[in-house]
Amino acid sequence: MAPAVQKITLSSSRDIPFNKLVLSQSNVRRVKAGISIEELAEDIARRTLLQGLNVRPVLDAEGAETGMFEIPAGGRRYRALELLVKQKRLAKTAPVPCVVRDPATTILAEDDSLAENIQRAPLHPLDQFRAFQALREKGKTEEDIAAAFFTSVNVVKQRLRLASVSPTLLDVYADDGISLEQLMAFTVTADHSRQEQVWQAISGSWQKEPYQIRRMLTEKTVRASDRRAAFVGLDAYEAAGGAVLRDLFQSDDGGWLEDVALLDRLVAEKLKTEAETIAAEGWKWIEVAVDFPYGHSRGLRELDGVPADLTAEEQATIDALKAEYARLEAEHDSLDELPDEVDQRLGEIETALAAFDDRPIIYQRADIARAGVFVSIDAEGTLSVDRGYVRPEDEVPVAEPEKDSDGAPVAGALDGAEPSVPVIQRAVITIGGQVAEPEDEDDDAVKPLPDRLLTELTAERTLALREKLATTPSVAFQAVLHKFCLDVFSRYSSYGTAMEISLRSPSFPVQAQGLKDTPAAKAIDARHKTWEERLPKDKADLWDWLSALTGDEQAALFAHCASFGVNALYEKGDRYGGGVTPHVIEQRITEADRIARTVDLDMVESGWRPTVENYLGRVPKRRILEAVREGAGERATQLIDHLKKGDMAKEAERLLAKTGWLPEPLRMADVDQVATADAAEPESGGEALPEFLASDHEETPADQADEPHMIAAE
Repeated sequence: MAPAVQKITLSSSRDIPFNKLVLSQSNVRRVKAGISIEELAEDIARRTLLQGLNVRPVLDAEGAETGMFEIPAGGRRYRALELLVKQKRLAKTAPVPCVVRDPATTILAEDDSLAENIQRAPLHPLDQFRAFQALREKGKTEEDIAAAFFTSVNVVKQRLRLASVSPTLLDVYADDGISLEQLMAFTVTADHSRQEQVWQAISGSWQKEPYQIRRMLTEKTVRASDRRAAFVGLDAYEAAGGAVLRDLFQSDDGGWLEDVALLDRLVAEKLKTEAETIAAEGWKWIEVAVDFPYGHSRGLRELDGVPADLTAEEQATIDALKAEYARLEAEHDSLDELPDEVDQRLGEIETALAAFDDRPIIYQRADIARAGVFVSIDAEGTLSVDRGYVRPEDEVPVAEPEKDSDGAPVAGALDGAEPSVPVIQRAVITIGGQVAEPEDEDDDAVKPLPDRLLTELTAERTLALREKLATTPSVAFQAVLHKFCLDVFSRYSSYGTAMEISLRSPSFPVQAQGLKDTPAAKAIDARHKTWEERLPKDKADLWDWLSALTGDEQAALFAHCASFGVNALYEKGDRYGGGVTPHVIEQRITEADRIARTVDLDMVESGWRPTVENYLGRVPKRRILEAVREGAGERATQLIDHLKKGDMAKEAERLLAKTGWLPEPLRMADVDQVATADAAEPESGGEALPEFLASDHEETPADQADEPHMIAAE
């Protein structure tokens, strides 16, 4: 016969008065963990005791029960009950549910204490998320849930957001197929199908970093920090029906705008409204764009306006602010450090005074009628209005003033005449392509010299002037500087000058986005504006003004003007002689390298960094890996060599951000190579260019197009 199964006898349970209970020294818990005794006491006061205490009778020296009971398991609950008794919220004799162990048992008290703490299964986080969601569905607010479980409202919101992830992914998380950090990354969007699509794309990869999940979920969105989003405003975007993705678990700079088409439409509508308002000022044309390329106003003449006058009230405010500023400085002059409130007030005064300096510019009505405005959005997302540019075809023809019998201008043509007064021009009659000379009314009058004679005489004068100028370097320098100023600064016309030296500033027909926001572009524009403010308004005064400059000032201005003539651009050469040949381009690059080496040009110091937009996304994978290998090392290359090209470029941007790596066209040319290039003359114009100047782009092989969508981590 099979042996009889021994039946188990469970320990009895009963209520024991609180004052008959004492803590046991056999409790294995020594380190505080979890919620505090105070929080546990509040929870017991709210819902009473959910779990009884494990107790054993206290025996005397003869082994008889004393009526007291020690607690080897449940010490934190006892401490919480003890706190409630001290607060007089619980009676000393209140019955406490207890499981009473047989004192004759062979199981030690330490064994019971250890088992109670080890053999309980902790609640899976997903069960907590779903429990919070169930409480929310039953009418509990997020604040109520946070108060009940002694946590913050933000934590409750995070748990509720986690519970809203696709059920498919929650099941994977329940089976430990996704980490909590990965699950948190999926909460960026509430689109379950998109979440599942991203998971399918990365599930077969060994690399499933949370940042990669967030990037994939937001790759077709626009950050709230984008200039377009800042210009329109999140409130207006959401009011128009746009959705904003938010990350409750990380700083997201305001989130991501999901509807890019809607954002672009709102930007266009707002810019159009602003342009219509500006058009009421009477401008001839207005150009509108989110961002204009660098050099967009080159070749246009900028009007000289006058700042609007201050009103009496504004002047009084300025005087009061300056007086207050002086008083505060005088009162705290002896202190090494200003009090916070004083320092804050001084800053407020400086800001207020600066606002008065930024006054609207007043232009003449006649100038406005032929000039235009550029309307765009600046880098901070605020409206940028650049007024007062005149196109060459809109310039007023220069009229020659009428002169009296002594050859002096008549009164109406003198400086200071009203612009509205018409200028009388001499009629120039052209017959058969030649200017007809007017018939003489008096045979005794002195006739002008024949044109041929004038040409012959002035030819001799030109040669004599060249000889004299060649032996006077200072004047030659000033003459070239004078012509440079006429060419560079748009307020002047460079036509009709004696110096047949022209400075042609090459344009950039192809340029990366944001070129005008680079440190070099901003520095050039600031220096140009500084000089333009110093230059005389009238072209006739320019020579004397240049003569009054010091030698250092002339040299600085000369260098500024000369810099506009630098052309270090690569362009596709015409090997058949129809345009610029490859040999000419190679010589240009070599000359540019020589200048760069002389001025110690460093593109890293100039602010250039490799990005997806300006390099990494424009070259094949082989060059991306080559760049990472040179800049970050072989180990970094191995982290990304398995990625698709788009992800490889993004990761390469991160890995190269602080390495100072430069592509070959931006590096300083090797001195020996330059010397060799100078000494060796190519045999023909069809010689191949250096590899980095080749225009052919390597296509991504088809077998690489379907690689797993993965990303690398350092």
